[in-house]
Amino acid sequence: MKIIVAGDGKVGIAITRLLSQEGHDIVAIDTKANILQQSGLDLDVMSVVGNCATMETLREAGVETTDVLIAATSADETNLLCCLTARKLNPTLHTIARVRNPEYTEQLFKMREDFGLSLIINPEKDAAKEIYRLLQLPGFLRRETFAKGRVEIVELKIEEDSVLNGVQLSRLHYALGGKKVLVCAVIRDGEAFIPTADTVFRAGDHIYVTAPVAILSHILKKLGITQKRIKHAMLIGGGRVCYYLAKHLTDAGVRVKIIENNAERCEHLAQIVPSASIVLADGSSQEVLESEGLSEMDALVTLTGLDEKNVISSMYGKTRGVPNVVTKVNRIDPTGIIENLNVGGIVSPKELCSANVVQYVRAMDNQAGAAITLHKIANGRIEALEFVMNERSRNIGVPLKKLHLKSKVLIACITHHGTNIVPDGNSTFEIGDTVIVITNREAPILQFNDIFA
Repeated sequence: MKIIVAGDGKVGIAITRLLSQEGHDIVAIDTKANILQQSGLDLDVMSVVGNCATMETLREAGVETTDVLIAATSADETNLLCCLTARKLNPTLHTIARVRNPEYTEQLFKMREDFGLSLIINPEKDAAKEIYRLLQLPGFLRRETFAKGRVEIVELKIEEDSVLNGVQLSRLHYALGGKKVLVCAVIRDGEAFIPTADTVFRAGDHIYVTAPVAILSHILKKLGITQKRIKHAMLIGGGRVCYYLAKHLTDAGVRVKIIENNAERCEHLAQIVPSASIVLADGSSQEVLESEGLSEMDALVTLTGLDEKNVISSMYGKTRGVPNVVTKVNRIDPTGIIENLNVGGIVSPKELCSANVVQYVRAMDNQAGAAITLHKIANGRIEALEFVMNERSRNIGVPLKKLHLKSKVLIACITHHGTNIVPDGNSTFEIGDTVIVITNREAPILQFNDIFA
């Protein structure tokens, strides 16, 4: 498909990179020629210098023959005007707008069709939702939800004293007290792979486990990870992610303390999140953190605009015994050295946002049999896709042991009539079932039938 990506910042580049890897014809628009030039060299895409909200620039980018336009500039108003103008020039165009300001939420809900919006993306809101989900079930580094919340893929790190250290995958259920789970991905020494029955887990491994929600608490208990409901949380950095997260937490009865070093922002937060305690101070200062009771907190979430600050503050929180730590990163590659640092869970707004866009584009490209949910796990190197079986799905009723799947493809879970099944060789899927498929990104799976050799 032909796709225009307007805005070449962190989010725009992440979206452009993923869509370019999938073979789409991309045109990037930005007002800064040097940024476009760098992106063109790195990603091999066409570029247009100009204001994406003007007809002249959109025409130069070929909007009349474009399938999808993604407006991801840093200005919400520009993104909305860009989509409105583009739809005027091409009424069949699918438009996706990045809108972050919470003040626009109500009118966008009521005026979505007037703006011609097919999809609204909000990286900060998505990040806050992800962090809140992590804090709801402490002990996991990441959680991805499928089958309307009944199935999850969670990330765990194997420590030296873990009961899983040295355990072979084929004997995993014994180590977990007979509970049946499936390990769908492993990160070891910076490399991500789908394990086999002979894989032996080692200390330092990050493993991604598929299990029904009811079993997750048992897994944590078996691994010696204590679960304690979060009552007090400290948020460092008072940006938009902080606002959305603070609303989630305070609505759930959690006492929230926000540390922000900008006086004007503190005043604004005091107005929009009145139930939170706002502190005007430098959240990267050890003295400030101690005086504000860091060691007594149940959770620490670092949300400043500087990844390095977030990493350092999170590491310090870990040394002070804070049981639940989450670190927001945007510029640092989450697949690099950071995953080996003791910073708790890692959440990247741009990665969450780009995954949502890719899922939408894939569904457009393959209406029949397309994934209804797409999550990137193992820091983006493995994909987990959720499909609903229909009349066009191949191998209905055939035991899995008789199927010939493509290399590096794994069926992780089957939901049949509301019951979640961690499959074995005798399992089958039927029309109406939900099937979760794990694959690497070397050959993207666009629809369910693509998994078969």
